[in-house]
Amino acid sequence: MDSVLIRYHEIALKKGNRAYFTELLKRNILTAVKDLGAKEIRSLPARLLLTFKNQVPSETISQRISAVFGVANFSIVERTAKDIEALRSGILAALDGLRFDSFRVETQRGDKTFPLTSPEINRQLGGAVKEKSGARVDLTHPEFTVTVEVLPHDAFFGFDKIAGAGGLPVGASGRLVSLISGGFDSPVASYRMMQRGCRLIFVHFHGAPYQDKTSQEKVRDLVRSLTRRQYQSRLYLVPFGEIQRQIVAAVARPLRVVLYRRMMLRIAEVIARNEKAKALLTGESLGQVASQTLDNIAVIQQAALLPILRPLVGMDKQEIIDQARRIGTFETSSIPDQDCCQLFVPKHPATKAQFREVEDAETSFDVKELVRLGLDNAVKEDFSFPVN
Repeated sequence: MDSVLIRYHEIALKKGNRAYFTELLKRNILTAVKDLGAKEIRSLPARLLLTFKNQVPSETISQRISAVFGVANFSIVERTAKDIEALRSGILAALDGLRFDSFRVETQRGDKTFPLTSPEINRQLGGAVKEKSGARVDLTHPEFTVTVEVLPHDAFFGFDKIAGAGGLPVGASGRLVSLISGGFDSPVASYRMMQRGCRLIFVHFHGAPYQDKTSQEKVRDLVRSLTRRQYQSRLYLVPFGEIQRQIVAAVARPLRVVLYRRMMLRIAEVIARNEKAKALLTGESLGQVASQTLDNIAVIQQAALLPILRPLVGMDKQEIIDQARRIGTFETSSIPDQDCCQLFVPKHPATKAQFREVEDAETSFDVKELVRLGLDNAVKEDFSFPVN
């Protein structure tokens, strides 16, 4: 089988903009498999057909296509003539060597002029499969599924539907700057916004020169993992230790965490405007730590003019960790590191900071100079997938 029949769901609801979304999805799919020898991708009614020049392992195809946002599900398929006998002979030949105890046949008849209805196709092909395999029919929980698609010019069959990542194609919803740490939250937040069609630029604040490079290495690994979803990524590594030291030297303990976060937003906002991003993204979850109380969030966000998106704001920690496991960032995020959020942190930070109090504190140091310090010393790195 050298073809993949790809189905989308949310894109189909876009009506007048559907062509834009499908073309973007097609480009993303071709990028995801560009090193596998793709032949072409073309549009069929409510589907896409991807073909390869040579045989590619099914496991490799599944790994690549299942990670593409915008794909609802897909099947690795073989094309046949639009004829019940051609379908029967093709399916029986492809079953050689396969063993299963239960099965079902699932047909979608996109061409309503085909002389058999979907249930009739299921019965005829199911009878042939049952006779060859000896397996029983189970329409509810089958071990094995034969998928059949009858379209205006071709028919296809495959075995099993594989779940896709859903959502919208990356690039459909504009650019964001993601403030990414080495923890669990911000990679999950980044994933969720990629799933909504956003392309992300990453900014990581690290504790150099007062901490080692473990957080930087972790974030590089996390960005590599997330780049499998958007294919091109840019990461800004911003040394934040000296900025924190100067704030510590000028401000009393309780407000320091709030001031750190406000400085991060200011630096990230400049990067966002340079990258033509429309908003900032954080992994904040309401009440999880001192800087994420409602009072502190309100004060911190006033340091930036761009919108700040918080897709995890209503999630608890276990929900976030569970999703980190599902998307493949959990293991990396679990590695201990020296995070700048742990540097110069008071034992009892303020949980209900007042805006006027914070403004007064910021007169104790040169805000613009600290922003410039962070930007001037930032290091920019680019990532791609598949790796060239």
